[in-house]
Amino acid sequence: MQIDAVDQQIIASLVADARSSYSEIGTRVSLSAPAVKRRVDRLRAAGVIKGFTTVVDPAAVGWHTEAFVELFCTGRTTPAQITVAARRHPEVLAAYTVSGEADAIVHLRAADMAHLEQALERLRAEQFVTSTRSMIVLSRLVSSI
Repeated sequence: MQIDAVDQQIIASLVADARSSYSEIGTRVSLSAPAVKRRVDRLRAAGVIKGFTTVVDPAAVGWHTEAFVELFCTGRTTPAQITVAARRHPEVLAAYTVSGEADAIVHLRAADMAHLEQALERLRAEQFVTSTRSMIVLSRLVSSI
C-alpha cells in the first residue's frame, strides 16, 4: 500500500489523539471530514492502523508494581501458544519472543507484590512453561506512553 504525506499526517494526528474527529484532522491536513474517513478506513483495511486504544495510568488504578519475566518453555512451544497464554492474563502488558536463553519475555503490571506473585504463579502454570526468571522494576526512567 502506498502511504503519502497526507496519510502520514493523518496517522500522526491519530497517534497524538485518537479521539480527534475527522473534521479536526481534515482541518489540519486540508481535507474534508468524509475524505479523512475514507483514508482512515483504507488505512485500517490495509492493516496500517491496527486499532484505537485508551491509555490508562496504571498508578491511577492502583497497579504500582511492574516486572519483566523471562519465560523458559518446552522445546516445541510456538510464538502463537505464548501469545494465546499471555492474553489470558490481565496483568500482561506485552510479550515478546527474544534471542538468548529465554524463549520469551513478558512485561507484567500488578497492584502489589502479592498480586504480582499470583500473576507469576498463573504464568508458571501454563503447560509449556518450564521455568521463569523475574526482574522487578524499581523505577521507570524513560517511557513513550
